[in-house]
Amino acid sequence: MIKIINETTDYLKGKGFDNPEIGIILGTGLGQLVDEIDVLHEVSYNHIPNFPTATVEFHKGKLIYGILEGKKIMVMQGRFHLYEGYTLQDVTFPVRIMEKLGITTLLVSNAAGAINTNYKKGELMLIDDHINLQGDSPLAFRGVEQLGERFVDMSAPYDARINAKFRSIAKNLDIKLHQGVYASVLGPQLETRAEYRMLKIMGADAVGMSTVPEIIVANHLNLKVAAVSVLTDECDPDHLKPVNINEIIEMAKKAEPNMITLFRELIKIL
Repeated sequence: MIKIINETTDYLKGKGFDNPEIGIILGTGLGQLVDEIDVLHEVSYNHIPNFPTATVEFHKGKLIYGILEGKKIMVMQGRFHLYEGYTLQDVTFPVRIMEKLGITTLLVSNAAGAINTNYKKGELMLIDDHINLQGDSPLAFRGVEQLGERFVDMSAPYDARINAKFRSIAKNLDIKLHQGVYASVLGPQLETRAEYRMLKIMGADAVGMSTVPEIIVANHLNLKVAAVSVLTDECDPDHLKPVNINEIIEMAKKAEPNMITLFRELIKIL
């Protein structure tokens, strides 16, 4: 894997991806942040050696390098999921590339369903902790110790300092920002009423199909990490209605401006 990482990194350096400071992963329906960036270079995933290719139609599939609030940033516009048939090593490969290129901080966004009935669709949730229900680990492969500590401590996977800044920004700008636990499931099917009840009993405030693998690898690489969920639907098993994926994407787009504001203001002071 080291040889593959070096090959991909060298390719992107040749395309002008020069020492980015901050990496950003944009989740489902959350691509508008790119409009705020002074884009210097961009490459489609299918042109990057060893990169997976996004298979879901609403994921753009581009790696973008540019300037935002005076910082060099690198953005994944479109991410990879286990439900697309990828391995966890595929899903997290871009995080390893971003770290190799120079990032020290990783910011992640996702669209998630609200398990906590006090949280409403259209609101945001800062992830304080997570539950991995994907049935595997991105670190469970031979030779992982060559890339970092095999037994990674996960007692505090999300950076407390960055989370405190997010909360302060949200308070100052009057943006409703919950804080809670994100459960990551395999998907692609949505949950049953019984599964939503189970997730609530387990302590989850929101549920989605991404993020946790990238967070694990980011901790493996000693990156500072923070993640925000855009809550796109309400998962109350006692009042559950059928959900349309297009409606989820539309809700993500409606709620996204507040997430963009949080990310911009945070990057300004990092």
